[in-house]
Amino acid sequence: MDLKGEYRLPASRETVWAKLNDPEVLKRCIPGCEELEMTGENEMKATVIAKVGPVKAKFNGEVRLENINPPESYSIVGEGKGGIAGFAKGGADVHLAEDGAETILTYSVSAQVGGKLAQLGGRLIDSSAKKLSGQFFDNFAKEVEAAETGAAPAA
Repeated sequence: MDLKGEYRLPASRETVWAKLNDPEVLKRCIPGCEELEMTGENEMKATVIAKVGPVKAKFNGEVRLENINPPESYSIVGEGKGGIAGFAKGGADVHLAEDGAETILTYSVSAQVGGKLAQLGGRLIDSSAKKLSGQFFDNFAKEVEAAETGAAPAA
């Protein structure tokens, strides 16, 4: 499964970069995220509850940041296990470009799933992944806007 997208964010590239590297911000933005904490330099562990079609599971995983080029780009690589539901692993390349007072965030995600999740079929998995990534970036845009205006982020 591959996903690509682009978001225009009303903030400087430095502000967006800082938010992308803040575990508390990411935890609030990731749909179903119960836990996200730093375990080492550029390494985090996460617990996320995700629903893909009829399958709902708690995934425990690890995430690493690689190819870090502040404040322009990095790669996120991770793997999570969801018990009998299966596993998911993959990565995302994230790039930030300045456009006046705004930042254009582009991403390219590749993922693989196994176990019961893989039996659901490609279209269901793809639509669920698009929905979850859309929710993440909508939440992230709200966090960035709140940082720029000094308001508290919307829950």
